[in-house]
Amino acid sequence: MAATAVDADVIVIGAGPTGLMLAGELCLGGARVIVLDRLLEPTGQSRGLGFTARAMEVFDARGLLPAFGQGETVETSPMGHFGGTVFDYTVLPDAHFGARGIPQSVTERVLEDWAGALGADIRRGWEFVSLDDDFLDGDSGHLTARDPQGVERRLHAQWLVGCDGGASRVRAAAGFDFPGTDATRGMYLADVSGVELRHRPLGERTAGGMVMSAPLSEGVDRIIVCPDGAPAPGRERTVTFDEVARAWQDITGEDISSATADWVSSFTDATRQASQYRRGRVFLAGDAAHIHLPAGGQGLSTGVQDAANLGWKLAAVIRGDNDPGLLDSYHEERHAAGRRLLMNTRAQGTVYLGGAESAPLRELFGELIQYDDVKRHLAGMVSHVDLRYDFGEIDPHPLAGRRMPPRQFLSDGGTVSIAQLLRPGHGVVLDLADDVDVRQEAHAWQGRVTVATVTARPADVHGFLAGATAVLVRPDGYVAWAGAPADGDTKRLRAALERWFGPAG
Repeated sequence: MAATAVDADVIVIGAGPTGLMLAGELCLGGARVIVLDRLLEPTGQSRGLGFTARAMEVFDARGLLPAFGQGETVETSPMGHFGGTVFDYTVLPDAHFGARGIPQSVTERVLEDWAGALGADIRRGWEFVSLDDDFLDGDSGHLTARDPQGVERRLHAQWLVGCDGGASRVRAAAGFDFPGTDATRGMYLADVSGVELRHRPLGERTAGGMVMSAPLSEGVDRIIVCPDGAPAPGRERTVTFDEVARAWQDITGEDISSATADWVSSFTDATRQASQYRRGRVFLAGDAAHIHLPAGGQGLSTGVQDAANLGWKLAAVIRGDNDPGLLDSYHEERHAAGRRLLMNTRAQGTVYLGGAESAPLRELFGELIQYDDVKRHLAGMVSHVDLRYDFGEIDPHPLAGRRMPPRQFLSDGGTVSIAQLLRPGHGVVLDLADDVDVRQEAHAWQGRVTVATVTARPADVHGFLAGATAVLVRPDGYVAWAGAPADGDTKRLRAALERWFGPAG
């Protein structure tokens, strides 16, 4: 029997921020990508209103930040909170509370334009139905999807990625385990106009629960309502503005029933994470892999980072540059990051949304947050800039496994940032000592790794570089290796290049 033609290297299910970011990363790496989304067009709704400092760095590494702001800038806030306790994030270098006031609809538009320009085939109105077992145990796989006319179509690809949200059909169809805790409370979200609301950007608590409100645009406010003891709304039920208004009045005593709601939604504190992020040729990313209380806008940002981690690796395997074993590192790295995310959002929920029983915790957090070490720890956790992947190395450099800080370096052409060097989606070797041996070693990976002979600023030489005269940075911005080749580390550099970018030549 003749082999069935492959429609794409990768089929991505879901055209939210995670799916679109992944599609762009894959296309940047030379893969052929189809994205299927069941909606005929984006909803225009924006549950998320920004992203973390680390997600901003990911977007900057692909040249996308100008599309989010005015000119080259994106508005950020130095002030943030952890579980409702406010503090200044700039106590940690490079950290802030992230980009503020950017609706998720804008993020999706920017990413769709980018992925589409790179060649992603984005098909709206296509609903995933099922997958065949060949995705789990074969060399490629088939799936069934329903097109906009309701006709079931068969598609064939090498790989499949579920980026289809917390109720992921891909996750269920592929048999992924999804352990965790069920929802204990329901909460509401709405964008309203036609009513004057007092500004409550970090929430206000009464005996009945907690509410938040903040202006989105002229005459439009975002409200969040968290009633104490409210049951979690089922996914099968549509939430109405009437029940949101009643919950608001129960907590605040204010009647907002005359307002007009642009849209309403609900969410819960359910917390779950897939035990595996990969089964055979099927991957999960974003909310399909982990769900949690939306504390601090971390969900969208974590999904974007899942995509940035998986995209370059999967593209390298598709090109034949690296062994499929490289893909095991996606689960190893991002599952650990997801566990940390779930831990911090559960902690914030306990402090922020708990009733009278959580009052002592809130008081204790108020005391602890006065210490700079505590501020640095929490700022790094919630901004995602403190993440360190465990590469299993013996005595690694302090930078190894961490994201490369967003610094400027001096070059023959002026100044250059690590974000600019990462724009092509290749790895980067920073040759900080004009070392011919470093350049010769990395030359064998030409086309996969860019070599930049640059000079670091004195503060960085004695700071985060900690004696390193060469640094290998992965396409996702994480340091794969750092050391001093003149002291005999050239073999270690070669080993790192082989590990992350495949055989030389």
